Amino acid sequence: MRSQQSQLITTDPQLCSTLFNDAVLLLKDLISTPSYSGDESKTADLIQNFLHLHGAHTRRTRNNVWSYNYHYDPAKPIILLNSHHDTVKPNSQYTRNPFDAQLDNGILYGLGSNDAGGCLVSLMATFLYFFERKDLAFNLCYAATAEEENSGDSGLKLILPELGHLDFGIVGEPTLMKIAVAERGLMVLDCLSTGKAGHAAREEGVNAIYKCIQDIEWFRNFSFPKVSDTLGPVKMQVTVINAGSLHNMLPGTCNFTVDVRMTDAYTFKEVLNIIREHVSCEIVPRDFCLQASAIDKSHPIVQAGLTMGCETYGSPTTSDQALLTIPSIKFGPGDSARSHMADEYIFIDEIEQGIKKYISLLEMLVFNLINHNSSDEYEKFN
Repeated sequence: MRSQQSQLITTDPQLCSTLFNDAVLLLKDLISTPSYSGDESKTADLIQNFLHLHGAHTRRTRNNVWSYNYHYDPAKPIILLNSHHDTVKPNSQYTRNPFDAQLDNGILYGLGSNDAGGCLVSLMATFLYFFERKDLAFNLCYAATAEEENSGDSGLKLILPELGHLDFGIVGEPTLMKIAVAERGLMVLDCLSTGKAGHAAREEGVNAIYKCIQDIEWFRNFSFPKVSDTLGPVKMQVTVINAGSLHNMLPGTCNFTVDVRMTDAYTFKEVLNIIREHVSCEIVPRDFCLQASAIDKSHPIVQAGLTMGCETYGSPTTSDQALLTIPSIKFGPGDSARSHMADEYIFIDEIEQGIKKYISLLEMLVFNLINHNSSDEYEKFN
């Protein structure tokens, strides 16, 4: 059945080729335009103008731009196609100009080329491929968003209420076109161990560093009993520590930070309660926004990907997918190992294959929803 389905899924090669060429040109323009998190207005302009040029009506809040398919039908499910156009600042080891979009032997260099420019333009090309289709079994909402890299409040988080009801999301991040069916969440803990300041020579007071060490050892060695099938165990790392000001004074306080990589096996509050039961320091979580996510492999979109031969995995990195409360996958061209590296790059053929695979994934979903038990599929879709 799967091989028969695959043979029935076809794409328009000429339209794919045109959209691919346009996508590469847009990506070059995006690379050449600085778009650090919180300062993405110029790339938002480029994206908005590109969509207008291709006949799409856009909406915009701050530096977030989104659009819906032409034959939008409120009775149908809505798929979100989302990626971000902000970047980190280039690191000090760059040997190339990070804003010079150089194409060399099939490799496009430049800041944001891999994370997540390739995904952004590939999803946009996919959206435009289906933009005027009348036979879609769903609607598409394409959203190019800001402030992903700094987990800011003016990116996807800001516009989700404006997007309205969504049924499912494809988040474009570099995954080598493997489907991330789960993604780790993140909880950052600011911890304070309190002792009593005193003169070091007279051994007066209580050294807060020594109290802190006991808790740090617990963070280092504790294993949470529940383990996720796709993401493995919850992981904790102490990443920052600060205490003391004088060599001859016992520190009265010691501050440290813990990076907790969540899984779908626990909620934030469950993990926090377990930690507080075992340590003596004061703990203040920064927020509970970046939740872990997972999608059932029986979901129609995952089944469509498996039919195409896509691999699935659990992603150790966090993205804007953590902000979604709907079923979603993380899926895109490029390699997360290149993200934030010096002389960042993406292969041009990765973009071409990314567009084709995004289109094939949605074509397969159209086929499944229209030609099979559509009522059951719609129920699964939600």
